[in-house]
Amino acid sequence: MSSHSSIVPIDWRAIVAEGLRRRRAEGLTQKEHAALASVSIPTMIAFERSERTLSLGKAFDILRVVGLVVETPEEGAQEIFVREAFVRWRELTAKLPNDSPARFPNGWYRFDYELKGELREPSPRELLAALERVELTNTGWPLFVTLETKELSAYENDGDIECWVRPIPNRTERSLDDAAHCDFWRVSPAGRALIMRGFQEDTQETFKPQTLLDTTLPIWRMAEGLLHSARLARELQVNETTEIVVHFRALYTGLSGRVLRAWANPLSDPFLTGTGARTDEVLIETTVVARDIEINLAAAVLPLVAALYDRFGVVGLTSERIASEVDRFLQGSAARR
Repeated sequence: MSSHSSIVPIDWRAIVAEGLRRRRAEGLTQKEHAALASVSIPTMIAFERSERTLSLGKAFDILRVVGLVVETPEEGAQEIFVREAFVRWRELTAKLPNDSPARFPNGWYRFDYELKGELREPSPRELLAALERVELTNTGWPLFVTLETKELSAYENDGDIECWVRPIPNRTERSLDDAAHCDFWRVSPAGRALIMRGFQEDTQETFKPQTLLDTTLPIWRMAEGLLHSARLARELQVNETTEIVVHFRALYTGLSGRVLRAWANPLSDPFLTGTGARTDEVLIETTVVARDIEINLAAAVLPLVAALYDRFGVVGLTSERIASEVDRFLQGSAARR
């Protein structure tokens, strides 16, 4: 039976080959492409082997990075924001030495979130002021930190607010010259945000980099990221009755070789000690009403931490254990910069 359809059958191998060609032409490594697509490295490898076990959604995520998916700006808006922010970070760090802490040579983690609902869209100046108001002081180095130092202060870029903290030559103050302080973050007036940071565990002299993932720090940081999203939602909502939903994601890379155990808080529950990482990276996500985050922060944090710790063989994580650490985070001392 003849067909008069104008749709051409998919040549999967040709599409994969073109995706691979474009990745290489853009100078992206497999790891960078995977990060931009928010997929795991094994998924990226499977794609480039032309395996057909991938979901269509994952394949589209990979192809979208290299311009092989046609979509309107409304489709995948958060993915576009994340991809453009990541490309911007690569541009900023391109001329730095490979071992520069600002390039996160031992791995990094990324939080991004999207606020969905009826939001007002502030000017860049108003957005920066809002970010300064919602900056959390529960830890010594806040996510989305705003500094007064001229070279490291936040600034407008293409309508978004952006900040890049990096080592400054000839600066006498060296406390910020490590991967745990070399933040790159970007926030859009449309309620989109992203931050990248190196591991605090890799800045210590008592053990080698890329050997440890602390049991406490991920809980505190994900709690901080979620709380930041809720407070920014409160700043941007049209009125107090507006319901804003937060879609929050955490991507951890460079996990290979790390063991999960207590370091920042040696008195942490020994139950949380895990084995070596089963994967080099993990992408975890949750969707929660912004108002509920502030009402029960521990409940929002629990599924994220459980998914991360599962990669280290920790199962059966209870809400009580997470609530205890979240309470410690909420009672944390004021920031010391």
